[in-house]
Amino acid sequence: MHLSTEDHEVVSAAIHAAEKHTTGQIVCVLARASADYAHVPILWASALALLAPWPLIVFTPWSVQRIFLVQLVVFIVAALVFFLTPLRLALVPRAVRRGHAHRAALEQFVLRRVAHTRSRSGVLIYVSLAERYARIIADDGIAAKVNNAEWQSAIDALTGHMRDGRIADGFVAAIERCGVVLAAHAPGDGSDDALPNRLYTV
Repeated sequence: MHLSTEDHEVVSAAIHAAEKHTTGQIVCVLARASADYAHVPILWASALALLAPWPLIVFTPWSVQRIFLVQLVVFIVAALVFFLTPLRLALVPRAVRRGHAHRAALEQFVLRRVAHTRSRSGVLIYVSLAERYARIIADDGIAAKVNNAEWQSAIDALTGHMRDGRIADGFVAAIERCGVVLAAHAPGDGSDDALPNRLYTV
């Protein structure tokens, strides 16, 4: 996940342009992963280590000490292999990955103070690359006025670009669509920005 200074500037400019016509605020967050899943390799390695002795007990005359040593080696090797990031993620059920990503998005919504705008019309655009997860969370003041299909349209624009590896372009496309929605339902009143116009990377 490498974004250049120019990429950050392009996203910041898009946010600034979108917010010119609305009291709404747009916050963008790009995460490498929503969780480290450090427990997953240990769980899988433990399961393999628990299963490993049984064939040896049944089919070999090996001593308890030797079987225990094999069990220990299986645990260590499996844990090291499963700690490799792509494999670690592959071992996590999709529903669990999405659950972690959703929780991380809500945490960023609070952390970035998206709910602290005067008109309660803040919008968070959150992307987690490892989980292949994208979500728009709108504050209460704007969420009640906008159909979910409009947010989904912004998500579709975002993910369409990101599939081609154009992360900044994806954010810009989503920002522009969110800007149109916000301008329609929370038109500008000349007030200053309440939140920074930037892309946060976490």
